Amino acid sequence: MLPQFPRLILAVACAAAAPLALAPAPALAATHDGSAEAQALLTRAVAELKGVGPQKAFAEFNDPQGAFHTRELYVFVFSLSGAYEASGADPRLVGTDATDMTDAEGKPLVRDMIALAKAKGGGRVDYVWLNRADNRVEHKRSLVQRVGDHIVGVGYYAG
Repeated sequence: MLPQFPRLILAVACAAAAPLALAPAPALAATHDGSAEAQALLTRAVAELKGVGPQKAFAEFNDPQGAFHTRELYVFVFSLSGAYEASGADPRLVGTDATDMTDAEGKPLVRDMIALAKAKGGGRVDYVWLNRADNRVEHKRSLVQRVGDHIVGVGYYAG
């Protein structure tokens, strides 16, 4: 049996901790950059491409520490034939053919981006993609705009 004083301390400690045990846990869902931030980055990238030309703009888009890579947003560029011309996510992709790239459900997302850019000059493409930050498959949306023979895009997680 415990002496009276330690029992009192134990009772006070348990009473103080009880509200903490019943409090809801903070939400663990990741917050993502959204449509407004993606559109702003795309607008800046299009202006940069038009202003300085492809060679300089693509080098800037490929720089992971540069002004066109913010938190989880980055710029990518495809040619009208589907080759990577710039990739803020992985500059090693530059020059590779992405025409047959599909999302987690088999959707031909690069072909959809090319078709949209050719038909309407730009728009949005929805797909499902692995978010490497939290290793979850999530809904993603890319905003794309045609600039000459280039398709400039920025994707963001829409969920």
